[in-house]
Amino acid sequence: MDPIYEVFAVRYATYRQRLRSENFLPVDEHDSGLMPLDYYVWLLRSPSRTILVDTGFNKAGAAARNRQQLRCPIEALQLLGVAPADIDDVIITHLHYDHAGNLDKIPKARFHIQDKEVEFATGRCMCHAPLRFAYSPEDVSSLIRKLYAGRVVFHDGYGEVAPGVELMHIGGHTKGLQAVRVKTQRGWVVLASDASHFYENLECARPFPLVTDVVEMLDGFGSLVKAAESSSHVIPGHDPLVMERYPTSPQDPEGIALLHLSPIALGQ
Repeated sequence: MDPIYEVFAVRYATYRQRLRSENFLPVDEHDSGLMPLDYYVWLLRSPSRTILVDTGFNKAGAAARNRQQLRCPIEALQLLGVAPADIDDVIITHLHYDHAGNLDKIPKARFHIQDKEVEFATGRCMCHAPLRFAYSPEDVSSLIRKLYAGRVVFHDGYGEVAPGVELMHIGGHTKGLQAVRVKTQRGWVVLASDASHFYENLECARPFPLVTDVVEMLDGFGSLVKAAESSSHVIPGHDPLVMERYPTSPQDPEGIALLHLSPIALGQ
């Protein structure tokens, strides 16, 4: 039987000035007002394993992109009793700046990534400014150094990090974007990362505009739901509603959501 994991969404940054019209395709002239982005990393914990999904950005990354960093995402894990050296594995859903910084703060873990993502982020596609815009060369270089240190594990499509923690290649947003399927006490939860930035992207089949393949992104919505226990078991990557829909941690009621527990405000 697969181990049961606790799953924590740790909010570490926000961008309050994001316009609603910037979050959907096709662009609708009636989409008005603000629709903020929140930024998360996700901690998976069983009695025998500690796994981090994504690593966020640092102060330099926040300043470069005009984002409000609330705290270092790696240091914030201490609220859950996790030190950087306690992390066994890191899953990098993709190499965009807000998901793949701070790698040097994690001293022992193995880093899991899709073949297609490293190919995309280090190959000819990065000759195009719109495609490389969301990547940080320092973060990509840091991963390559980890590769030469023997600490990177590549996956091609489906992968298993550990029993109860599975990887799904989705694509769409980037060539190698992967989602994470994890066994919890309420069933299989799927961390969509940027396969669906907001609940509304998934629920209304409206792609996010930063995309390399719109068809892959649309098909990915169905793959996320199919892999989860139900549609309410799919967690979007940047939606502030995550903090409203789930119970929160006593250690940080405003910044850590407990995704292994049932939602408390489903559909609101």
